[in-house]
Amino acid sequence: MDKTPAATEVLSTADLAKAGSVVAGLSDRLAGVTLSDNLGSPFQPDVLLRGFEASPVLGTPQGVAVYQNGTRINEAFGETVNWDLIPDLAIRRLNVISANPVFGLNALGGALVVEMKTGFTDPGGELQLSGGAFARRDLAAEFGASNGAFSAYVAARVLDEDGWRDFSPSHLRQAYADFGARSGRLSLDLSVTAADNRLFGQSAAPVQELAVDRSRVFTNPQENDNRLAFVTLNGAYAASDTVSLQGAAYFRGLRQGVINGNTTDATACGEGPDFGFLCQGDAATPLTDAAGHRLPDISRDGLAPIGQNDREHIRSDGLGGSIQATLTASVLGRANHLAFGASLDSAVTQFSSSVEVGVIDPSLAIVSSGLFVATPENTPFTATPVALRAASTYAGLYATDTFSLTERFAVTASGRYNHARIDLADRRGDALNGLSVYLRFNPALGATYRWGPGLTTYIGYAEGSRVPNASEIECSNPRVPCLLPSSLASDPPTLRQVVSHTWEAGMRGRLALGPGALSWKAGYVRTAVSDDIQAVSTSLSAGYFQNIAGTRREGVELGAAYRAARIGAFVSYGLVDATYRSTFDLPSATHPLRQGTGNIHVSPGDRLPGIPRHRLKLGADIEPRPGWTLGATLAWVGDQVYRGDESNQLQPLPAYVAVKLHANLDLTPRMAVFVTINNLLDARYATFGLLGDPTGVGAPGVPTDAAAVNPRFQSPAAPISAFGGIRLRF
Repeated sequence: MDKTPAATEVLSTADLAKAGSVVAGLSDRLAGVTLSDNLGSPFQPDVLLRGFEASPVLGTPQGVAVYQNGTRINEAFGETVNWDLIPDLAIRRLNVISANPVFGLNALGGALVVEMKTGFTDPGGELQLSGGAFARRDLAAEFGASNGAFSAYVAARVLDEDGWRDFSPSHLRQAYADFGARSGRLSLDLSVTAADNRLFGQSAAPVQELAVDRSRVFTNPQENDNRLAFVTLNGAYAASDTVSLQGAAYFRGLRQGVINGNTTDATACGEGPDFGFLCQGDAATPLTDAAGHRLPDISRDGLAPIGQNDREHIRSDGLGGSIQATLTASVLGRANHLAFGASLDSAVTQFSSSVEVGVIDPSLAIVSSGLFVATPENTPFTATPVALRAASTYAGLYATDTFSLTERFAVTASGRYNHARIDLADRRGDALNGLSVYLRFNPALGATYRWGPGLTTYIGYAEGSRVPNASEIECSNPRVPCLLPSSLASDPPTLRQVVSHTWEAGMRGRLALGPGALSWKAGYVRTAVSDDIQAVSTSLSAGYFQNIAGTRREGVELGAAYRAARIGAFVSYGLVDATYRSTFDLPSATHPLRQGTGNIHVSPGDRLPGIPRHRLKLGADIEPRPGWTLGATLAWVGDQVYRGDESNQLQPLPAYVAVKLHANLDLTPRMAVFVTINNLLDARYATFGLLGDPTGVGAPGVPTDAAAVNPRFQSPAAPISAFGGIRLRF
């Protein structure tokens, strides 16, 4: 770590166990990380690292690369990250790495590298039974063993909870297994990850409805069904004391089904021969099904509100692997560490979507009607059914070398050449056909200087890139907006790839202090992004993607941690000033201060929505006696701009404070009880906000007078909640 010219973080099994999950561990401790509840599910948050996202939501600009056991797990279609598919129980260590081209596509803000347990690293067993608020029932078990040459590790989790908001249950089924072999200089590990999860995150709701009851939801169902079969084979061979080879191969099969209940532009047709039928939003163009038949007016001439169930299904199968050589022999009598390699990732995705209209019942659920809309392609209306085959191939060649010019001064040079090919085939017509190829070499250069055993300084520069994903490419025609993220529209001239330029400098150190040690860090980071891809909303659920000239994320990260025999404490502060760096107009159909054209004007310096500028985190643990641990964390997160208010004209989503307590008590060497209390102060806050139209569905608290309607939607955080259980070790 002393020779790494960038900020790095490591979270251990103990850190993650205290937090409860990998995303909670990131959020509780790290200065540059916040969580955002776009989907409103505790198991599917958006993770923001230095203002860049790793999100499960299709259509979100993904700026973080995530690896599990050496394999990149950003999904092939949309580069999304499904956090519910990573078995937290089986994580041994999580490494957070700054922007580095070696980690390939999407590592604009950095990379998260998850290392899983094996029978060699984690022998023994544990059974955990827990539960608590929102009727949570959680059973988890793990066991590892080895005989020196062979090892086995298995883990499984079954979790059910009703959720604190209406219609928001969660059902997790996760399993992980690793089988390892060690023989002389050769090591092999075969691992399997499987999941079958059904999650009902209810997304954002109008603030006027939440003022009536924070558990209320706005239009449902909101369902995400994720199934995974993920197999990896990792091998390493030490040819000598200074030369080694590493390799990995994998298969990843994802099956994802999504149902989103939304408002609709469909309306009762006007008087005359069209009476009794449904029309598009213009009240004149007929709404038809796939056979060309007109859809009946289920709104009873506008008396009953109607919405639509947007359905999508993803079937993705990916194959790939990587090979790497590592050389640690000295060069010119100086220490040197060289690694170089190649990777290949190929996947075929079948994507389909459909739109079903239905009456909205008093609970704001869209009742299934069996009436599916088939808007013709190349029309200005959304709700076109999609059947798309996407074949993606990503190839990379990379190298990184750290050379010690002196015992204290080291220089690191890195680079990666990326080749991305995305071949799209429309299964219903030809509007979505297209082939996009992206090429780029990204370099990095940095240096460290170790002033003494307790102080190191560093400076570095790195470039990164991400290519437009299939859902962005097929939804980038402003004349034909899409129903995001389900309905794709056309394949116009290709979007340009996004390129990041990151400068980073800082210092870190460690010193003895009393009976323990204090470690600290201070860093500055500036990432300028050219040709960033902006989602442009034309309504609450429709829009398109376009390149904009640039954005910038700039800030500082400060942190300190103290550890002694029976006490530990940490403090961290992060500033992320994320702004637009160009001038342009955006449609914002529900912005109260929009121009007469329906646009808002964005200027350089306007803040990017959804990214808090300030983050302050504190935490402490004490061990009054061996096996007894009491701890608390506090996070203060600054305000953020609403999505849809890119011009920064409205009051932002307010800052909030969240306090968490945790305790563990070992009753015997083999039995422990534990408890966690979230949101101890029962604060009423939200982590995600956007502008929308809350009218027309009968949501409680939303006025009928248009002038009194508040267009703000928020994803409310859960109230105070306690979870506890018993842990048995064997």
